[in-house]
Amino acid sequence: MANILFYSFVEFACGFAPSLTVVIVLRAVFGIAMGGEWGVGAALTMETVTPQARGFVSGLLQAGYPTGYLLVTIVYWVLYPFIGWRGMFMVGVLPALLVLYVRTKVEESPAWLQREHKGQQIFETIIQRWRLFVYMIVLMTVLNFFSHGTEDLYPTFLQVQRKFPQPTVAAIAILYNIGAILGALCFGTFSERIGRRRTICVAALLALPIIPLWAFAPSPFWLAVGAFVMQFLVQGAWGVIPVHLNELSPSDVRATFPGFTYQLGNLFAAANATIQAGLAERWGNNYAQAMAIGVVAVAIAVVSVTVFGPEAKGVAFAKRAVTA
Repeated sequence: MANILFYSFVEFACGFAPSLTVVIVLRAVFGIAMGGEWGVGAALTMETVTPQARGFVSGLLQAGYPTGYLLVTIVYWVLYPFIGWRGMFMVGVLPALLVLYVRTKVEESPAWLQREHKGQQIFETIIQRWRLFVYMIVLMTVLNFFSHGTEDLYPTFLQVQRKFPQPTVAAIAILYNIGAILGALCFGTFSERIGRRRTICVAALLALPIIPLWAFAPSPFWLAVGAFVMQFLVQGAWGVIPVHLNELSPSDVRATFPGFTYQLGNLFAAANATIQAGLAERWGNNYAQAMAIGVVAVAIAVVSVTVFGPEAKGVAFAKRAVTA
């Protein structure tokens, strides 16, 4: 609840920023709460549901990301001409209303209630489990490159290289976010049958033959189809991540360990847009070529890192059966 309130009101405050410097400072503060929310929310969710439901719920949880992306795309399409960039930030206060539901309806997880809370020894755990810690960071780095490499510059590619008008770009963005939602749900559920690692590998490998359609299709229709399928597969791989990281994490630091490694991977992948944009400019604003080469390399890296990693599918989080 503290995270949600914190980032919602900082987001709202961004709409009143008098300068770029203030925006940057506020976004840094925003990141503290936003970075904390994923780990805490994923731990609470995964520790509450039954082991058999974890795959689907993991996909459902991760589908929140493209759902938010989809909703803000619609808000941008409909309201941006009237409210501008300041109004777009102010709309970000709405998640604060979720706290009312969390406060009245959501209980602590059974696994958390059973633990002896002696304080999180996160750095001690990192030292003891440093191989796992490094592995999870590397996994999250390549997966963040996979996600951001297919999303961050795609609207720029459509506008700058393909010269599509803003409504066309927005419509394609809506479609590929619908694909992302469906992919997270489908592959998250699928992971209950074939395992977490295999599911991530299948999704990453299937993305490779889609790259020509996604980046080089001749018309808006086929680019939209390619983007839909690409995000179905990329977020399909991501749909496994909440459950996979939580099952791998030591139980006493489950609210910290997965989120910490996730955000470190996100940090190391932050150069994605700069790398892709630099390559595109060097090749005459050829964003398609830059994105395609990047995704090929990253998809292969995702498979290489995942296939040799550990898995703890179905590991017990609590001693007694949960009911959710």
